[in-house]
Amino acid sequence: MTDLSALPADFLFGAATAAYQIEGSADADGRAPSIWDTFSHTPGRIVGGDTGDTACDHYRRWPEDVALMRSLGLDAYRFSIAWPRVVPLADGRVNPAGLDFYDRLVDGLLAAGIVPFPTLYHWDLPQAQQDRGGWPARSTAERFAEYAAAVGERLGDRVTYWATLNEPLCSAWIGHLDGTMAPGLTDLTAAVRASYHLHLGHGLAVRALRETVPGARIGIVNNLSPIEPASGSPADRAAAARADGHVNRWWLDPVLGRGYPADMRAEYGVDLPVRDGDLDLIAAPLDWLGLNYYFRQIVADDPGGPAPRFRQVPGPNPRHTAMPWEVHAPGLEQLLLRLTHDYGVRRIFVTENGSAYQDTVGPDGGVHDPERTAFLREHLSACARAAARGAGPAGYFAWSLLDNFEWAYGYDKRFGLVHVDYPTQRRTVKTSGRRYAELIAAHRGRGGGGAPGTPH
Repeated sequence: MTDLSALPADFLFGAATAAYQIEGSADADGRAPSIWDTFSHTPGRIVGGDTGDTACDHYRRWPEDVALMRSLGLDAYRFSIAWPRVVPLADGRVNPAGLDFYDRLVDGLLAAGIVPFPTLYHWDLPQAQQDRGGWPARSTAERFAEYAAAVGERLGDRVTYWATLNEPLCSAWIGHLDGTMAPGLTDLTAAVRASYHLHLGHGLAVRALRETVPGARIGIVNNLSPIEPASGSPADRAAAARADGHVNRWWLDPVLGRGYPADMRAEYGVDLPVRDGDLDLIAAPLDWLGLNYYFRQIVADDPGGPAPRFRQVPGPNPRHTAMPWEVHAPGLEQLLLRLTHDYGVRRIFVTENGSAYQDTVGPDGGVHDPERTAFLREHLSACARAAARGAGPAGYFAWSLLDNFEWAYGYDKRFGLVHVDYPTQRRTVKTSGRRYAELIAAHRGRGGGGAPGTPH
């Protein structure tokens, strides 16, 4: 039995997706290419040569997917808005047909009693904007704010909760330093400057949304990991401090008013292009913070490696997902407590948490995924334990609603509560999805679940 009684009465249970991973219709209604269209069509970048051209065909099948959400009893749905649908080119002109899609989706969600939680940027920078410098250029942050204002003006009469960025760490470090995500660069200077302009874009977008959406509740979403040294040696402990700076503090400190960590600025050795007033913009007050959690990191010193000079080593837990990531639910509790007690964050949404396994449709037509079901139960229990210890989890969004295009892994990895047969686009709710629905119903039966005033 999973005891979630410590969760607050208005705790939101939801699921999450991202535009490029599910929408398909890559050239429909005026959408232009994003950096992920370019990256996925570059030979050798994606497992199996897959692309997001069709994905889950959500652009056309969204009513069916909203019905699935309602059948699961979801309180909220976190989705991303595709910048290249709304402002396809670098000239700043808004594409009304692109906004029309999200208009319909928001209305459909509200009619189903589901709170919409849009994210403005989930990695799909318009290729036209990349061609003008991308995130290493300040102009991209400025264009992002203009795009945010356009979306806010169209949807702000019905949408209250907004996220500016999803996992800027991935956009900057994995996209510009490691090179395994779009735009596929391996340049420390470009990566650091991208990180800064992502933060600046966030701050400018917060200001734009405050001006266009009265009563907006705005947050940013970071993927965080507990960091542990591989040994007690001074070198490994120092490496763990650098890893924490690279993975966690660089992304939390600026937006929470602490500025950029001095130790990491020295480690990177790249001047930040700060202008007067920027740091105040970046630290604009937020209504909530989003936490994406998948795994902890155990690190060792890598003295000969590039900045920040650490390497990950396998964790001791024999349980791993298909990624393969260590299953370590206590890490979620640890991060919730750190955000609450060390950073003073009072309202936290677990905006992504999930696991990939090699799911198949069985002879009975069902998709039985006991490992994911256990993963869900353990991580929701971690949220409840954190709440009992004074942390502030306000909601949980399972990643993902649907199996989808999993970035560089293509369609090889399945995270969904709902199985998607890609050739036919047939949806099948997995055992984990049904169990999640039962947990939601049980919490609601105790008088919890759902935003105040939200119909079910």
